[in-house]
Amino acid sequence: MSACVPTRADDPSRAERTHEPHSPPPTRPRRHRIAGADVSASIAVFLIALPLSLGIALATGAPLQAGLVAAAVGGIVAGWLGGSPLQVSGPAAGLTVVTADLIHQYGWRTTCAITVLAGLAQLGLGSLRVARGALAVSPAIVHGMLAGIGVTIAVAQLHIVMGGTPQSSVLDNLRALPAQLAELRPAAVSVSALTLALLLLWPRIPGRAGRLLRKVPAALVAVAGATSAASLAGLILPKVDLPSWHSHALAGLPEGPVLGLIAAVLTTTLVCSVQSLLGAVAVDKMVAARPGLHIQVGRSHLDRELLGQGAANIVSGTLGGLPVAGVAVRSSANVQAGAVSRNSTMLHGVLVVVATLLMVPILELIPLASLAALVMAVGIQMVSLHHIRTVTRHREVVVYAVTTLGVVFFGVLEGVVLGIAMAVTVALHRLTRTRITHDEKEGVHHVHVRGQLTFLAVPRLSRALHLVPQGAHAVVELDGSFMDHAAYESLQDWQNTHSAHGGSVELVGRRAGVRIGEPTTPVGLHLDAGHAAAESADCRCHPWTPWRNHQCEIPDPAPSQGGSEGHTGEAQTTGTGDTGGSAAVRTPDAAVLPGESGTTGGAEASGAVAGDGAGRGDTEGPTRSADPAGSGHPTGSTSPTDSGQPTGSTSPTGSGQPTGSSNPTGSGHPTGSGRPSSAEGSGTTKADRSGGADGSRPSARQLARGISAFQRNTAPLVRGELARLAREGQQPSQLFLTCADSRLVTSMITSSGPGDLFVVRNVGNLVPLPGQESGDDSVAAAIEYAVDVLRVRSITVCGHSGCGAMQALLSSEPGGPPTPLRRWLRHGVPSLERMSDPSRPWARLASRAPADAVEQLCLTNVVQQLEHLRAHESVARALRAGALELHGMYFHVGEAQAYLLTEGNGDEVFDDVGVADLSA
Repeated sequence: MSACVPTRADDPSRAERTHEPHSPPPTRPRRHRIAGADVSASIAVFLIALPLSLGIALATGAPLQAGLVAAAVGGIVAGWLGGSPLQVSGPAAGLTVVTADLIHQYGWRTTCAITVLAGLAQLGLGSLRVARGALAVSPAIVHGMLAGIGVTIAVAQLHIVMGGTPQSSVLDNLRALPAQLAELRPAAVSVSALTLALLLLWPRIPGRAGRLLRKVPAALVAVAGATSAASLAGLILPKVDLPSWHSHALAGLPEGPVLGLIAAVLTTTLVCSVQSLLGAVAVDKMVAARPGLHIQVGRSHLDRELLGQGAANIVSGTLGGLPVAGVAVRSSANVQAGAVSRNSTMLHGVLVVVATLLMVPILELIPLASLAALVMAVGIQMVSLHHIRTVTRHREVVVYAVTTLGVVFFGVLEGVVLGIAMAVTVALHRLTRTRITHDEKEGVHHVHVRGQLTFLAVPRLSRALHLVPQGAHAVVELDGSFMDHAAYESLQDWQNTHSAHGGSVELVGRRAGVRIGEPTTPVGLHLDAGHAAAESADCRCHPWTPWRNHQCEIPDPAPSQGGSEGHTGEAQTTGTGDTGGSAAVRTPDAAVLPGESGTTGGAEASGAVAGDGAGRGDTEGPTRSADPAGSGHPTGSTSPTDSGQPTGSTSPTGSGQPTGSSNPTGSGHPTGSGRPSSAEGSGTTKADRSGGADGSRPSARQLARGISAFQRNTAPLVRGELARLAREGQQPSQLFLTCADSRLVTSMITSSGPGDLFVVRNVGNLVPLPGQESGDDSVAAAIEYAVDVLRVRSITVCGHSGCGAMQALLSSEPGGPPTPLRRWLRHGVPSLERMSDPSRPWARLASRAPADAVEQLCLTNVVQQLEHLRAHESVARALRAGALELHGMYFHVGEAQAYLLTEGNGDEVFDDVGVADLSA
């Protein structure tokens, strides 16, 4: 393996791309292109936005041009600066009531000034990075607010549908309905009825013709059909009137009471921000669920989205436009039309500008009754039965109803405040509502506590506990997720007293066999005083500390030699360290668990396959990374995953790794002073063996403790699933090929369970080319078995940050002894050659440049190993048949961030994977 790795700077003809070693690679200039999918999507969104913008402007009482200005600004400015690439912004129905009230109170020019001030407020909030705080608002409040706005819109537009004029409030509109019904105008009603009929029937046209016709938006068809019918029938109706742009009113200085103006700005800011941010989350969810997506679309950056919305509102208000927010209807159409970038949103804004300048004669043929019917339909749709069922299922229908009625009868801001107050009241009621019962069955006294156990429930808890006679056996079942200190002390004092008088106490959680523990921990730990004292002598770790380097306090029998700071052992790494202990780590003991032998690679050296869909046969030793699950907070100890497979304490996964607390492969190999290992290693693992090799070593006790915790807590939960897998055999859907580094917990980063993944791990996640493994065909055998026998549907090659194998490739000198590690790493030489080839693009991260040459090589290595995969006959055959997909993945350990490879337009880009499963 050559140590002289040519870089791009070595080529004199490419001197302009020279950069310092270990510095981020330079970016390559790219020409700006607009994808065809973005062009078609922008046309679809434009056809929806045009009539809706006019209708919303009509509903607010603003000049009709204001709706077009807001649509254009929302598309161009918010589309360009916003953080949600596929969200379409513009005048939103959710802002109709707010804007109409502002125009009624302050006039149009002051309303424009309020829009500008709201935009400035959004810029401030975005700069403070508080965008995610909007997601803390209860969905019941958001949906209730939108439902109240929808009711207000529908009642107001009903007057225009019948040929009349709406009043300023819902109550006034309801009182005026009888008089309006007595003065129906048949022409307006007929045009409105035709508009509504086309809106309802157009999406339901059956057959192949229906599939083709449904590509034209129903809103456009409804308005165009009603306009054509009115023109052909010669109906005399009020129509769209677009005055000359020379007389268009722009923003003026705000006039009115200061407190009223502040309240108006806050209301506009609140509604615009919440609707836009929740819309961005909903768009992420729609993009993630979109089938057949070949181009990766980045997830929304909510703070940037708030800044983009603020800028759009400043521009729109200055130019005399309506307030701007993310619009669900247009965003949904944009995603469904196949948009792949923000170009579709911006292009739709350009089309609105063109239509505003060139299509004025056509727009002025549209009857106002048709636009009113369109907006009324949108308002009715905002009262979603699905949302009502959802809040009812979560017992929040009271919050929904209070918010809706508050918005309808008092206003948006007042309704939201009432909804928040009701949500807080409901939450406090649930927190303080605790049911405590006592009964006796077959001589055993059962005390059942349902709900959260706080100091408010201590008197009732004490009364129930003192119903248990002295010397009796008692079972206390805590069916809740929180216990405060007062309740814990009361429970512990009673337990100690009862035990001292000859009684026995068993404290369990909501599932039988789950013990209860310390006051600061959730239900699920052991509370027995004698047992706790015995355990604390050796270790203060608990089974609820998932993915955490356990901080065991085991006394040192004797200080170790060589300055180990009083510890009996010191694990180090000095060459390529993808072997289970991938960093320089001081430990309180000299534990060398299975898989952490003194030879490089432990049980997974030299590319040996460690793969089995229901659990690997290798043992990797403890996880040394910092707690990615959240500083020792529980990740659901024994809670099942969406797929019905438990991910809780020590549950085995498809990769054979525990996915929860009390790591059964060692239960917490500690890291020195409590900090995660930072050096990601180069070298073979060395350990001071001064602790001896007998079975009394701390590592043996840790291993036995972890296995015992698995058998006690997790085995009962997964036994049924594993029994099924044992009967039916493994049927994994993926082959996951990754590095042997102990910090890569495949089940954790893929949320997988038993039987899901067929895992192959080796040093450097290398895939040798066919026929080049020199007698070790383990990787090729695993690939052939996975593709031809198990018939997996995808293969993922996963690299990671700080890979010791890549460091060894970069730093290896020629002429060294041909060790097994050197012979194995020769399969990574093509990755070095690829990185130094000036004719090939560099693999890169979408969000930032690679940190150094090691990270650049880690990314390049993933791409190169995918090419090696395609050279295997079984893989090539499955790819030709369309039965297999290949994926590249990069996991940054320090950031706990996964990146997926997207290949297109000659670029190899790793885009970060975000959370897109929050409901709006």
